[in-house]
Amino acid sequence: MRPHIILRYIGFVLLFNAIFLFFSAVISAFNSDSSFFPLLYSSVISALFGAFPLIFVPSTTKISNKEGFIIVISSWLLSCLVGCIPYILWGGEFSFVNAWFESVSGFTTTGSTILTNVEALPRGLLFWRSSTHWIGGMGIIIFVLSVLPSIGSARMVLYRAEMSSLAMDNFHYRTHKTLHILVTIYVGMTFLETILLLFCGMNLFDAITHSFATIATGGFSPKNLSVAYYKSFTVEIVVMIFMILSGIHFGLLFLCISGNFGEIRKSSIVRYYILALMIGTVLTAISLHGNLFEGWLEALRYSAFQIISLGTSTGFATADSSIWPISAKILMIFFTLQCACAGSTSGGIKADRLVIFWKAIKKRLVKIQQPNAVVTVKVNKVNVSDDAVEMCLIFIIFYLAVVSVSTLILSALGVDGLTALSGSAATMGNVGPGFGTVGSLSNYSTIPEIGKWIFTADMLLGRLEIFAFIMFFMPSSWR
Repeated sequence: MRPHIILRYIGFVLLFNAIFLFFSAVISAFNSDSSFFPLLYSSVISALFGAFPLIFVPSTTKISNKEGFIIVISSWLLSCLVGCIPYILWGGEFSFVNAWFESVSGFTTTGSTILTNVEALPRGLLFWRSSTHWIGGMGIIIFVLSVLPSIGSARMVLYRAEMSSLAMDNFHYRTHKTLHILVTIYVGMTFLETILLLFCGMNLFDAITHSFATIATGGFSPKNLSVAYYKSFTVEIVVMIFMILSGIHFGLLFLCISGNFGEIRKSSIVRYYILALMIGTVLTAISLHGNLFEGWLEALRYSAFQIISLGTSTGFATADSSIWPISAKILMIFFTLQCACAGSTSGGIKADRLVIFWKAIKKRLVKIQQPNAVVTVKVNKVNVSDDAVEMCLIFIIFYLAVVSVSTLILSALGVDGLTALSGSAATMGNVGPGFGTVGSLSNYSTIPEIGKWIFTADMLLGRLEIFAFIMFFMPSSWR
């Protein structure tokens, strides 16, 4: 383990954050708001700490897998720490724990907030808040790797440490080209959604910040009422389309753009993902019709937006789902746990793992009936190894265990059961809103401080897919 080499690569990440902090300061200066100096000071701090290792540590293109793993986790943690500095310097509702919560929620694209009045924030700080989504959505390391000119084999090591094995499917290119594909799709969709939202009547600032949050499947909005503020069906349609697209594996999206539509049509994961959203929308609309909405079209409109928002881990809202029937809430909790596809910006267990899970159950039922039969688990006509199936099942069990333990701890702290369960599921899945006091048009300000620390740990566990984050805190990982 070479700490100086680790610090050098973390330095690149801090410099990347400093650039966005500086852009936010420029926006603050343009609007003459009160966040200019907090953002500028934060940019300078991040730039200085990022530059020192690059100046004093010699360049190297060879790092070990263990060093790559430490670089990735440390980069996430330090980015979250740097991200909360402008909040603390600005003041307002931002105590240290609240600033940490907002920063972690931003970078992990969770979208949960402690703010009771989002619109009270100056524009520069709102832009930084949305920028943390956009940086974290693709992955801090992915962005940095895509702009560094040449770091040799270190690029592959860091790429593998950042991306889960499920996310690497559908990419059949060299690492450097894969990184450029990811960033091109990401930037391209952000630009396209911004243009469409402008045509729908949004101003430029709102269009950019909502695009940042949509493509990152984050959910931070500069408005207290989220997307409901605009009362625009066309805005909702655009946001829903891009939420769905952002939940699909970016490799498949690239193939579609390249003219190869067959791959996405043949993907059983995408078929399941789209079908699940459609069924969830219809079932939720049935529970809403006659109770909260008189017309079927109105019920479908609001159910579709909320189901797609939670099913892609975005977390935008056009209605207060906390007052919806319990049947609708159960469906939404399911989508909060599942979310979208691996290789996208979505959080949660992932549709891929649930498909493998159901196929593993089917395999076991066949083996019970026919003990001598040779049965394999296949996804997209490709055999899934027993090790991969086992890893998938372990992940699901561990994931649900974390949600359960978090719920129990929050309940012991005096948080009501529905808030504790839905909040734990929402933060673990990087979804954002839950039910109860943390509903779609509410916030996390009433959660006890210890509860906020637990929720931020859940956010990081969910974003880093549990095992990497846990291993980081094991002494044996550092030897």
